Amino acid sequence: MRTAYAACAAALLIASPAVAEDLTFKLVNASSSGVDGFYVSHTGTKSWEENLLEGGVLPSGNEIDIVIADGRSVCEYDIKATFEDDSEIEDYDIDLCELGEYSVQDAD
Repeated sequence: MRTAYAACAAALLIASPAVAEDLTFKLVNASSSGVDGFYVSHTGTKSWEENLLEGGVLPSGNEIDIVIADGRSVCEYDIKATFEDDSEIEDYDIDLCELGEYSVQDAD
């Protein structure tokens, strides 16, 4: 009886939908200027979400943990970073779950 109960419980856990979790990754500033804006949006979205640095600056050569707490089970994001020298970069279709770390470089 216990074995049947355990098997049913395991089947329910496997069949239940995945619970959305916050996505955490490391942002590394490998550029020569401070990052004053870091924006992400789900791939295919036409607008950027809020600045994840919340008005702060990530100095050159530093890193910080970023948390995307949007309640979705999404890994692919488009990224935009703005710099104190008024340059910016955009990067598309980035799998942040797989990378675990994202480095910004100087704009070309």
